[in-house]
Amino acid sequence: MLKSILFIGAAAIALSPSLARADNTENIIVTATRIATPADQIASSVTVIDAAQIESQQLKSLPDILSDVPGLNIVRSGGEGGQTSVFTRGTNSNHTKILVDGIDVSDPSTPTNVFDFGKFSAADIARVEVLRGPGSGLYGSDAIGGVINVITKSGDGPLSVMGHAEGGSFDSFNQDASVSGSDDRLHYRLTVAHQHAGNTPVTPAALLLPGERANGDYYDGITGSAKLGFDVTDYFDLGLVARSNEALEKTTGDGFSLKTFTGFPSPTQSRITVQGNDARATAHLVLGSFDQTLGLAFSSAVTIDNDPNNGKSRNSGSRTKLDWQGNWSVMEGETLVLGAETARDAIHLPLSAGITINAGYAELQSALGDFSNAVSVRYDDNSRFGNKFTYRIAPTYRIGETGTRLKASFGTGFKAPSLEDLFGPFGHNPNLRPETSTGYDIGLEQQFLPALTGGVTWYHNDIRNLIESGPPPTYAPINIDKARTQGVEAYLAWTPLDVLKLRADYTYTEARDVTLNKRLLRRPANKLSGNAQWQVLPQLSAGATLLVVSGAVDVDRERFLPVRDQNYVTADLSLNYALSDMFTLYGRADNLFNEVYQNPSGFLQPGQGFYAGIKATF
Repeated sequence: MLKSILFIGAAAIALSPSLARADNTENIIVTATRIATPADQIASSVTVIDAAQIESQQLKSLPDILSDVPGLNIVRSGGEGGQTSVFTRGTNSNHTKILVDGIDVSDPSTPTNVFDFGKFSAADIARVEVLRGPGSGLYGSDAIGGVINVITKSGDGPLSVMGHAEGGSFDSFNQDASVSGSDDRLHYRLTVAHQHAGNTPVTPAALLLPGERANGDYYDGITGSAKLGFDVTDYFDLGLVARSNEALEKTTGDGFSLKTFTGFPSPTQSRITVQGNDARATAHLVLGSFDQTLGLAFSSAVTIDNDPNNGKSRNSGSRTKLDWQGNWSVMEGETLVLGAETARDAIHLPLSAGITINAGYAELQSALGDFSNAVSVRYDDNSRFGNKFTYRIAPTYRIGETGTRLKASFGTGFKAPSLEDLFGPFGHNPNLRPETSTGYDIGLEQQFLPALTGGVTWYHNDIRNLIESGPPPTYAPINIDKARTQGVEAYLAWTPLDVLKLRADYTYTEARDVTLNKRLLRRPANKLSGNAQWQVLPQLSAGATLLVVSGAVDVDRERFLPVRDQNYVTADLSLNYALSDMFTLYGRADNLFNEVYQNPSGFLQPGQGFYAGIKATF
């Protein structure tokens, strides 16, 4: 905890970028084009979750926020805080770029360079934008499946002090507190959040050895964040955002029997400690029609795993990145975006290795009456693999007379192998080639009634040189020739009353290894989500979420053979009651019908849970 306090204290001398202060801007999307753009001019498939929705549904973590987003599959190995991955439109879990206030937060020291969503608290999140479809034309490596952009809350107005405290099932006890506001040209927000779950059953009884007792997962994590800024003039501001997380996880790892060649849940729990720090300083200057930002970011992560079966391991990695972006309003309806980046990814433990990436990109965004278009190109130079050129085009056309909007996008992407894939001590392959992709989608949105809208999108991705685990005994990564992901996303949104909002989303996904003609793991064929938000009384609101998932395949945890995952249906309810302007009581029920299911195979997901808390604002 001391390291977190020192890290956040250092951030208190810093300042935050002006663009990220637009926390609650409605009908504006940034991620699809890297500049604030009206939603009806965006051709890409983007889902936006704002702070009001997060508060209303009482969502505790980033995986909770993403769970019912169309096109995404969330896989969590265990209970609260457990290792969590996201698969976007059937692509791999490391094919989605994760940005937090402009910081690339993927961990270079992990085996696949994947980001662990499980330990990311929702306490200071203002907005999450989920871009689905190839994004390398603007964001470079990792964006084959899409981009998830997290924007945290900023300070504005008079001094405000806010806090939450809640408790409930699985020995849960969660709190957070924040101080925010502005004073003349200075604006600030400091947040501390604590999450605790003491006993979450995760091991199926059928996997236990005779006489073995199941151990519940344990998680305790604390996150501190700071976002401060100073407007030097009306046209120039400086900033820095910082975030530090410390967590302790106790989880049931895997043992292996050489006699039966089967796996089994370990009778003794592993202890995993995680320390992560992220920060980004910015300078933002507007000169007439030219708006530019210079940023310097640094991230570091240390993970220590005390595994009773496999011994103690330590992973440490870091990333330093300098970036510049300039937006030039060439004329009315025409904006040119230019950018340049240089980054150094490094592993410090269990080995020493690094890669330097230099990149430049350009985008022309056009809005001509009912027609809008964005064309982007990007050039990446990787010190290990040489150069890579990617591009993207995304036009949309509105037909006002019929309330119809046609949209499409086409782009290429790539993903460089991770440092551990190339040099790791436990099976590596220095001859790996970057994964590449070509993808497109085409869709239609329709206004049926003033309060009723719907839409459907067909998407397709061809991925070459997909990196997967190779054959035993080393399981060293290999490139497979080709994979294909394709499917349909559809939605219907209805506001029958001013106080009642209803929405349903459906996703069909087909994800296959074309070379071996087999399905890719952990990509469900069907996902249906429904959400209802009801303002029952001025002081009372209620929400309900239904999630139906079916048709995934996985690997059996015991015998390592392909198995079909369970289909599952979960329902969550939430209530919020404002006692006054200062105090709100809330409660929720997760997995209301106590659905028993595994995701991934061999790991039970939390059963029925009830929680209650209070929010205070001064």
